[in-house]
Amino acid sequence: MTDKTKNLSGDWRGKMLSRLRALIEQADPDVVEEVKWRKPSNPAGVPVWSHDGMICTGETFKDKVKLTFAYGAALDDPSGLFNAGFGGNTRRAIDIREGEVLDDEAFKALIRAAVEHNVSKA
Repeated sequence: MTDKTKNLSGDWRGKMLSRLRALIEQADPDVVEEVKWRKPSNPAGVPVWSHDGMICTGETFKDKVKLTFAYGAALDDPSGLFNAGFGGNTRRAIDIREGEVLDDEAFKALIRAAVEHNVSKA
């Protein structure tokens, strides 16, 4: 487990974020991960994944792990993974609560679609 999730070590949210990190890296081996927005209330910061622009951020909350896709509204989501963030015109999010199962292949396809979107804009 990386230092990015050590504050959640053993917690289901930290395990989920680590799993999502691995899936993102499988979907796009050229992805760049950075940690941004460190502050006293969140010293670990927020992981941000990019490839020719931001793909998504990963945040942990008391009751969920949230992946917010920077250009989610522009992406096809045939598996219906987006379940949050529909109020805006640009972003979409996936909220994962404890015990929920994520379709790994559909998630990786969504990551690849986000990368393709970024590359097409670059």
